[in-house]
Amino acid sequence: MDSRNIVFKETAIILVGELIFLPLMLLIFFLAGHFDPTVVYGGLAGAVLAVVNFFAMAMSTSVAADKAAQQDVKGGQATMQTSFILRQLLLFGALILCAKSGVMNLLALVLPVLFVRPIITIAEFFRKKGGK
Repeated sequence: MDSRNIVFKETAIILVGELIFLPLMLLIFFLAGHFDPTVVYGGLAGAVLAVVNFFAMAMSTSVAADKAAQQDVKGGQATMQTSFILRQLLLFGALILCAKSGVMNLLALVLPVLFVRPIITIAEFFRKKGGK
């Protein structure tokens, strides 16, 4: 399978996971009595940032793997290091800008970014189960 197809497939899994976790998060805010439009805006912005960040990570990983396959291991490592630093700075900056806007609930903004790791774990659980 082409490495670009894998990037899109894995990003789609993260997107679907975010689309499942986001309504659950909104429901919890509602049940806790803290639901308002800022929660929706924060959740949506956080989910978009999480998916874009994951896509950028997957693309840079694919590029680094291609470089390593062409015997440019140092180039692949440099790509990963640069990508990591840039992605973290851009993500942090975007989260700060969103938070400072006053239009988004801070917790609802950050939680979708944190959902990525559990989504990957759950996806791997089903992948292994289906593979056997």
